[in-house]
Amino acid sequence: MPSSLPLPITELPVRRLTPGDLVACADLSEDRGWPRDEHRWGLLLAAGTGYGVDDPEGKGLMASCVVTSYGPRLAAIGMVLVAERYARQGVARQLMHHVLAESGDTPLSLYATAAGQPLYEQLGFSVVGHAQRVTGFFRPADGRPPAVTVRPATAEDLQAMVRLDADAFGADRTHVLARLPAYADHIRVAQDGGRLIGYAAAWPSNRTHAVGPLVARDTATARALVSSLAEATDRPLRADIDARHTELLDWFEECGLRSDSTTAVMTHGASDLPGDWTRRYAPLTVAMG
Repeated sequence: MPSSLPLPITELPVRRLTPGDLVACADLSEDRGWPRDEHRWGLLLAAGTGYGVDDPEGKGLMASCVVTSYGPRLAAIGMVLVAERYARQGVARQLMHHVLAESGDTPLSLYATAAGQPLYEQLGFSVVGHAQRVTGFFRPADGRPPAVTVRPATAEDLQAMVRLDADAFGADRTHVLARLPAYADHIRVAQDGGRLIGYAAAWPSNRTHAVGPLVARDTATARALVSSLAEATDRPLRADIDARHTELLDWFEECGLRSDSTTAVMTHGASDLPGDWTRRYAPLTVAMG
């Protein structure tokens, strides 16, 4: 049953979330029909800044949002969730007003579902692209050997990964990539002549392995990285691929993955995302960019 708001919408107290809120955040995800994904929530709350509104009835969180900062050039918004019992009463709008005020002049990005996109447009966000989700069990499309050398990443690869990522993403994500080994089950790097030309990770999410980030010099390198990750798991794969990478999306279909859903990539305070999209194939997660 829907619950009436106990306070005027403008008086809802917003607080910072902490790692101690992980279970409450997972409960909120489940309330909205999403996977609990406590693993992803752990990374989000460690690397980003969480905002929440407590349910005055003592039923956990009324709403949540996480902002991951990448310096003055960009911050990514994700996990904007409102408990079903308080849906369609302006809670998400009020929470987003708070986040926008806290962010100041920093450009923002987010991935929006069709349901959420109208609200973000009203708040001044613009669509700058789309991401296509693909899911399924991976089966190699052919027996051709990979075009480049792919191997498991080591601690010594971190600096080269950060440099490659910064060129593709347009911002320094050291604080996120340094945490990746603790959350990802598999991380692969691609090399050509001893030089790092791509990297990718697979992490557990709702009985699948989600592929992201996927950063590569070209599509052949991206394919080699995904193939290596697929060999390391017996779970279905899931990935959110920049829709402009049509060649890679066609290849995923040949390998047994099917298109699932599309999200709009939106920005606020910037005409586009920074970095080089031609080398940016998939985000770490749509909640962090």
